[in-house]
Amino acid sequence: MRAMENLRRVGGFTLAELILALFIGALLMSAIYFAMISGQKSSAGVERKVAAQQDVRAALEIMAMEISMASYNPFFAAGQIWINPTGSPPCTGASSNQGWKGIQEATYNSITVEMDIGESGSIGDDANEIIRYVYVVANQEITRSTNCGAAQPFLGAGADAAAGTKTVNVINSTAGINNGAGNAAIFRYYDSFGNELYPDTNPGQIPNIRRIDITLAVETEEVDPSTGNRRPMIYSTSVLVRNHAIN
Repeated sequence: MRAMENLRRVGGFTLAELILALFIGALLMSAIYFAMISGQKSSAGVERKVAAQQDVRAALEIMAMEISMASYNPFFAAGQIWINPTGSPPCTGASSNQGWKGIQEATYNSITVEMDIGESGSIGDDANEIIRYVYVVANQEITRSTNCGAAQPFLGAGADAAAGTKTVNVINSTAGINNGAGNAAIFRYYDSFGNELYPDTNPGQIPNIRRIDITLAVETEEVDPSTGNRRPMIYSTSVLVRNHAIN
């Protein structure tokens, strides 16, 4: 009899206890699962931001390097050396604005620079001697063309680009750096005294350009999963166009 009473006392778990244990276990597993998913999303967001940063920094370095070579004319070639980049067809014939030298276009959202990097005494007979950058607001991209060829996506991608091929959108038009025309300036121009010039309205000031500021306001193409928004970033640099001053 005592043995039977002891067996009754050492009973199993009740149904309520089993249900409670299963509920607590499910909560713990859910917490672990959501922690893992959150960590993966955060890691993916960091990777996308790093990729975007690398693309923008590389683009800014290339733009600064090429624009700094504007007006490079090692032999001080005289005559009609500078080419008209907007002729018909383009890049044929001397520019009527020889005084502008190697900056044949200077607006807030576009610039055309020329340089005699082949040291031949003429422009356009070697690759990359005429370079044009244009900010296409509608496509949130910057394009680059050389020697008056077709414009190619340089930073960001055009509206017809395949999904997933770009890491950033160029958003200077909404970055809040107002140039008086409602758009954020990709390029800003200054004379030797640090006074800002306005080549959009007074192209005659182009010969006075001594420094060009480049500002790239971008956002990641993909939404950051941790915030639900695209990450904005702004990068800028200043370029001294020394050759433009001496040639």
